[in-house]
Amino acid sequence: MPGFDVSRPHDAGDGATVAVLLHGRGSHRGDLQALRPHLPADWVLLTPQAPHPGHPWGYGPGWAWYRYLGDDRVEEEGLAESLAAVDRLLAELPALVRLRPGRLILGGFSQGGTVSLAYALTHPGAAAATLVFSGFLAATPSLADDVLAAARTPVFWGHGTRDLNIPLKLAARGRKRLAAAGVPMEARDYDVGHWIDPAEVGDAVTFVETHAG
Repeated sequence: MPGFDVSRPHDAGDGATVAVLLHGRGSHRGDLQALRPHLPADWVLLTPQAPHPGHPWGYGPGWAWYRYLGDDRVEEEGLAESLAAVDRLLAELPALVRLRPGRLILGGFSQGGTVSLAYALTHPGAAAATLVFSGFLAATPSLADDVLAAARTPVFWGHGTRDLNIPLKLAARGRKRLAAAGVPMEARDYDVGHWIDPAEVGDAVTFVETHAG
């Protein structure tokens, strides 16, 4: 993984909540540090950079987690490489944040939301909660119904009703599959486009404190 940014409260110690948030397509590791003012002051925030250069896929000068194929389809190889990169990152997390994490919150925006959801569903118990901001559930064999049925990580899924990049219908499709599999989930929609509303972050934090306390 090409690097990360970390925001660590000066008095943070072992047992602190650590939020790992993954940026969207064509962005970079510093993007979601903008959410820092909307998160609890005692949380550690780590934002890694995706492993794939976005330019070869037409995503501009930033970075990407996978090649998007349309609708809810992704290129399997790129997604698998990113899931492996997230796995390595989480294995090294204590050294990266210089403390022994308590709760791990994994989430992200757009492609980052899709990847964090896929990771949490395929790695039960790795995170205390997953935050999906404007992402979707990838249609991939690794996320078959039997895999979803074994997943119990609580999921907060927020989406914009005016999102033109990832239409609300894709979120509805994924939410329906999670609900059918019995995955604990809170779904909320916001009158925004393809971005994160500050109220959405507040709702996500409340969800974490309620379901992953």
